[in-house]
Amino acid sequence: MRVLLHTPLKAPDSPVPSGDREMARGLARLLERIGHAVTMPDASRVAPGVPPVAAHLSLERRARAQAGRLITRWRALPAHHPERFDLWFTYHCYYRKPDWLGPVVTQALGVPYVIAEASHAPRRAQGPTRAGHRAVERALAAADLVLTVNPRDMAGVKARLRPGARQVWLPPFIDVAPFQVPLGRDPGRPPLLLSVGMMRTRDKLESYRVLARAFALLGDREWRALLVGDGPARAEIEGLMAPFGSRVRFAGAVPHVELPALYASADLYLWPAINEAYGMAFLEAQAAGLPVVAGRTGGVPAVVADGVTGQLTPIGDAASFAAAVARLLEDPAERARLGTAAAHRVAAHHDERAAAHALRAALATLRGVKR
Repeated sequence: MRVLLHTPLKAPDSPVPSGDREMARGLARLLERIGHAVTMPDASRVAPGVPPVAAHLSLERRARAQAGRLITRWRALPAHHPERFDLWFTYHCYYRKPDWLGPVVTQALGVPYVIAEASHAPRRAQGPTRAGHRAVERALAAADLVLTVNPRDMAGVKARLRPGARQVWLPPFIDVAPFQVPLGRDPGRPPLLLSVGMMRTRDKLESYRVLARAFALLGDREWRALLVGDGPARAEIEGLMAPFGSRVRFAGAVPHVELPALYASADLYLWPAINEAYGMAFLEAQAAGLPVVAGRTGGVPAVVADGVTGQLTPIGDAASFAAAVARLLEDPAERARLGTAAAHRVAAHHDERAAAHALRAALATLRGVKR
């Protein structure tokens, strides 16, 4: 099939690194791996990023006009033109950045409609978020198949699907191979604590605040930390880490191809995960053999097995987070045990090969779908 991949939040070719971009890239690879041609015509693109909710009504009006142009163009294309798709596949749909186009286009053209990673939050049905919330409900009601990545979204999505539509669990995945590099850890220096996260306001900034409070509670233990990421909140985060002096270094934005070497050089991966969906970096770190300390939130328990590949702590609890880090700093053997288990678990359950098999089986259920 020719699959139109629609990514409302961030396109696979976005220059800004994030877990959302990596997941979009991964889905494109999976679709091609199982034999589909992926297209992302300009006519289906939308502005990247999250718009203010006050703009949603005007965005909806513009989206309907854009959908009309896309439908007209599709109908005018020759049958085998690469932009003439057989299936519409949207990655990521939630109240702040819903899929305005998919329900309209697929209904008009009679092609199957698939959504990966949708979420439905009833508390967004009132107030300024209601327009985006209603758009999510329309998308879910139109979908033939929803691939749910975050277990937290299962029940809410299922309640909005029409009769006959399917929901399938697709575990978060990465290409494990680039992260299986020889370890670059120096046993003669203090343990290196690594965190990878965009330096944005809101939840990301709050995670860095928890991290700073946890560092302060580690006392006189030996450790160093490397923070990978950049963004508008970097200056504030640098201020949070200033009391630790040279113990905390900032790497800035690092190209994704250079991340495996950084993971391989570290001893422990840390991320408080405030309101995190699941976190692609958790999979990358574990694939490289790093044990994880994380906040127990959202879909994080689906990718970090507490006591098996890392330690999960109450969300936002800096004291518990610091205590978990301290235990692992003092126990190199336990770090090694968790790291080995992490690498094995991610390779077995979260590699692209397993995800490709699951995606092929899910898309096979669309055979014969008539709209």
